[in-house]
Amino acid sequence: MKSWECGVCGYKHDGAGAPETCPVCNAPAEKFTEMAGEDAVIIENPAVLLEEKKWKCKVCGYIHIGNTPPANCPVCNAAAEMFEEVLLAKEEDNESTGPTEKRWKCTVCGYIHTGPAPPEKCPVCGAPAEMFLELDEKGHEIGNLPVEEAEPTDSVEKQAPSLFNTLADILVRNHLHPISVHFPNGILPVVVSFFTIALYFNITSLEIAAFYNLIVVLLAMPLVLLTGYLEWQKRYKGIKTGIFITKIICGLVVLASTNVLVFWRIIDPGVVAEDSPVKWIYLGIAGLLLGAAGLAGHLGGKLVFGVRG
Repeated sequence: MKSWECGVCGYKHDGAGAPETCPVCNAPAEKFTEMAGEDAVIIENPAVLLEEKKWKCKVCGYIHIGNTPPANCPVCNAAAEMFEEVLLAKEEDNESTGPTEKRWKCTVCGYIHTGPAPPEKCPVCGAPAEMFLELDEKGHEIGNLPVEEAEPTDSVEKQAPSLFNTLADILVRNHLHPISVHFPNGILPVVVSFFTIALYFNITSLEIAAFYNLIVVLLAMPLVLLTGYLEWQKRYKGIKTGIFITKIICGLVVLASTNVLVFWRIIDPGVVAEDSPVKWIYLGIAGLLLGAAGLAGHLGGKLVFGVRG
């Protein structure tokens, strides 16, 4: 069976041909390129694989086969100088170094580890070694057939998922958590900046604008927390490692701080007035709110992009 890689998002597909559209980014079939060998190298012209050089884009990781790098990367449009030559080990060198090391996949976040045994702890999500599965030469989990190759069994009766699970799967599959979390993450720096400028220069209009933006953050937080919880349960198996516990704490801090700031301002409209004795406490809570949101975003980025290292 052949393997194909989407040139837009990197999704890998196993089958006789490329899919009509990528299930991740909806790229058409012509954006897929065939992969060869254990290292999943993109093959543009298999006949010249042994004769021509291999070049890797330092921006997106795209692999080009040819005597020279392309004028522009077909994936990210990086210029030719952003490509570096990938040196291929000779066959006799491979024989002298012994058998190829095993590859292990974290079943929580998808991180790939190369070595004789899985790591004690996943460097991305912190999952323990027992959450790793060995991969075969095609990148399939050993003991787990790909969905298209798995044989149906009549012994286990399929149960229809509940309405909640169906809706949860739709939300996770369509990435509602990263979509929703961009609203508070984009607004909170504006809120803190406006509050700071308003306090220093006594600009009432900026303080009012910051307050209204804070209300928008408060209204967005229930959806952020709900989709974050579903993402944790569905995509990351609800594992209770440090990175997920920290993200949960940060989310709760953001929710609590936003409520404090909004309702404090409603009860006492002059809380950030020039002569207010507690205005710096108010600004400090806003700073804590921004820090918690930033830390949660950083950890979320580590989960998404850390597996690519």
